[in-house]
Amino acid sequence: QVQLVESGGGLVQAGGSLRLSCAASVRTRNAYAMAWFRQAPGKEREFVAVINIFGGTTYDGSVQGRFTVSRDDAKNSAYLPMTSLQPEDTAVFYCAAGSPSFRASDYSIWGQGTQVTVSS
Repeated sequence: QVQLVESGGGLVQAGGSLRLSCAASVRTRNAYAMAWFRQAPGKEREFVAVINIFGGTTYDGSVQGRFTVSRDDAKNSAYLPMTSLQPEDTAVFYCAAGSPSFRASDYSIWGQGTQVTVSS
């Protein structure tokens, strides 16, 4: 059973930065695209970014230029450094693994989530 563990969330002031990490319990090289989603209170889980097995990346427009998704298959991990954070970025951030997709319903492997809170 594949397990994903996110870390790196926290409380930060507007304009600040955080770096999220996602560690997988299995080999990710040539196996899984790694995606990040987020869910704010009362809202649907929404796509943030995805990196495929070749290192190609796609971002939601709201984070383009501020967030950078990366992966290190030697560590079976993915990362999401986030800069210029704004209060509207406040959400629980989730890591997912599978075939690359923008839809949360296409992923069956999820982490437990890490809270990101941005104060104004």
